Amino acid sequence: MRGGGRHLDEDDVRVRARGGSRPRTRKRPKHEDATAGMVTAVDRGRYRCLVGDRPVVAMKARELGRGSIVVGDRVALVGDLSGGPGSLARIVRVEGRDSVLRRTADDTDPVERVSVANADQRVVVCSLADPDPQPRLIDRCLVAAYDAGLDPLLCLTKADLAGAGELLDGYASLDLRHVVTDHEGD
Repeated sequence: MRGGGRHLDEDDVRVRARGGSRPRTRKRPKHEDATAGMVTAVDRGRYRCLVGDRPVVAMKARELGRGSIVVGDRVALVGDLSGGPGSLARIVRVEGRDSVLRRTADDTDPVERVSVANADQRVVVCSLADPDPQPRLIDRCLVAAYDAGLDPLLCLTKADLAGAGELLDGYASLDLRHVVTDHEGD
């Protein structure tokens, strides 16, 4: 043996208990002192939340499991809520959702996914020219909005390049609220 080492057997090797030394318990902290916030952005496991008027970066607590947290969720946060550089809070609870806007399943992903929670209104923005409007895309957005119980608003841009009358005529039976904007004055 190299270096004058001694012979080891299984009694000489320390074995750690699997999962750490702390016994597991089903008791989870209740976090009554958690602060309310709202998720404004999701980026690779980090959640930007608004706590009052202060932006805070947070991560999801392990006890929440694999469930998704989406933009618009009302959450409870603990930890560093200063919002300063390098600060990190923890989301410990997700409150109930009033509404959800779902992304439909497709050929590669058979599961519908929630993309926005607790929205009141969906604004569908579409140009009238350059690029040309896509009525089928507008239709899908409106169906998703009505399905979620949201109040849709159609915003048509570039009215200085093309008229909105023909496109709006297609939605006349829906009594759809709309706004038409142009680029004049710039």
